[in-house]
Amino acid sequence: MDNADDLRLAFDTSDLAADLALAHFESGVSATLKADGTPVTEADRAVERLFRETLSAARPEDALLGEELGRLGESDRVWIIDPVDGTSFFSRRDPNWRVHIALEVAGITELAVVTAPALRRCWWATRGGGSFESSWPREEAESKRLEVSTTSLVADARIDALDDASTARLPPGVARSPASPLPLVELVRGEIDAFLVERYHIWDHAPWILLVEEAGGRFTDRTGGHAGDQGGGLYSNANLHGQLLTALQYPARP
Repeated sequence: MDNADDLRLAFDTSDLAADLALAHFESGVSATLKADGTPVTEADRAVERLFRETLSAARPEDALLGEELGRLGESDRVWIIDPVDGTSFFSRRDPNWRVHIALEVAGITELAVVTAPALRRCWWATRGGGSFESSWPREEAESKRLEVSTTSLVADARIDALDDASTARLPPGVARSPASPLPLVELVRGEIDAFLVERYHIWDHAPWILLVEEAGGRFTDRTGGHAGDQGGGLYSNANLHGQLLTALQYPARP
């Protein structure tokens, strides 16, 4: 299997999932709280079941890891799924939610697709192939290659943070970008320069690490590595990354 086949499968499966999620969104759903205190709806579970059924039929040897139903199978190839990223938006009829899928091979994310059906937008990336944005459903002629900003001084940077705890860790005097429901979209478009998030799960991070890197940016987790399963980390353009890591006192690793 090559990258093109996997990307086509990711697109096709994500489109089916996005259609199902959008149908639930338009009819309206209510959220309940999981044991960890995060919201969930029947749409989250239904969309993840669709992902699992479709991917298992197409790639029976691959493993799956989803937010709602955990891990299935053991393989060097793992499809990482967040059926509705932004469930709190979803349940209150705010369109700023997404459907995430990423493929990790031997610990390296090789492709990522993020769809925002209610916004009619889509973002995707492949390892070494760049990051792109288009309308959804996708039109190849409308796809645009994404690039992060080139800001090089922290004093000039526009930085967003997930919550008050992350904001408190930003360098003193840094300009906080107005809070956005889609900060990582703004980052890959070059509209902001950095985003600090220190309590995400791997299904939140997996597609965005690749999207940011393929747009010319960087991600470092809280251990100084580049993994999505360490709770969070710093996304930024390449010029600012080292300065911000020093300010945040992240450990240095190769």
